Amino acid sequence: MFSLSKFSLARGRYAARFAVTPEDVQAAQALRWRAFIANRGRDGAAQAALDVDAFDADCRHVLVEETGSGQLVCCFRLMPLENGAELERSYSAQFYDLTPLSEYPGKMVEMGRFCIDPACRDPDILRLAWGAVTRFVDAEGIEMLFGCSSFLSTDFDSYTDTFALLAERHLAPRRWRVQVKAPKVIRYARQLLGRKGDPKLAMLKMPPLLRSYLGMGGWVSDHAVVDEDLGTLHVFTGLEIGAIPPARARALRLVAG
Repeated sequence: MFSLSKFSLARGRYAARFAVTPEDVQAAQALRWRAFIANRGRDGAAQAALDVDAFDADCRHVLVEETGSGQLVCCFRLMPLENGAELERSYSAQFYDLTPLSEYPGKMVEMGRFCIDPACRDPDILRLAWGAVTRFVDAEGIEMLFGCSSFLSTDFDSYTDTFALLAERHLAPRRWRVQVKAPKVIRYARQLLGRKGDPKLAMLKMPPLLRSYLGMGGWVSDHAVVDEDLGTLHVFTGLEIGAIPPARARALRLVAG
């Protein structure tokens, strides 16, 4: 198991490490607030300017910083699970009925609250973040990575090309297809049955994190949850590590070192 104080990964201008102090976690929560809540007319944590929830205490938080300035440019959290029997502990279990995955025998990890500073556009940030995830997955023997992939508004009509592409090409295998649990969902696979979205528009509107998952062979739920607290739509997303194409796996491990 990684030592929280010693794990680090540096490439180019950026370095990834685990949070080791309460101040580190608070810095991640502040970045999450800027990415998810600020400028969206949301209230609640505005006074403290922190995005905090009950799952933070059970997760390992990863920080990606610009090495020259120390600026935090990206963060996410990881919740390792021994197998599918522990899924009810996860953030995703609030929104999805995960029963189809409950008998998954291998180690799993939920990646959540992934965000990049809205002022940063460097693709190397996302590349390094995935390198850090790869290093963790390999060291811990993780067999499935999962989480909620978010679209940054609840305006489904503006994403129909993307959802049509998801329905056509990227739905979860039936044995792993999670069921509806949240009170407000959009059953997009049913709604868009037979519709072919414009691939260029679909990829343009695709969240970068979800695009990465799909490029590695990931899959999504057949419905989207309307999260009115954060003002987003999200889909359950899974990735079986053994299914990552060999060339992509080699590229990830080159970054992971």
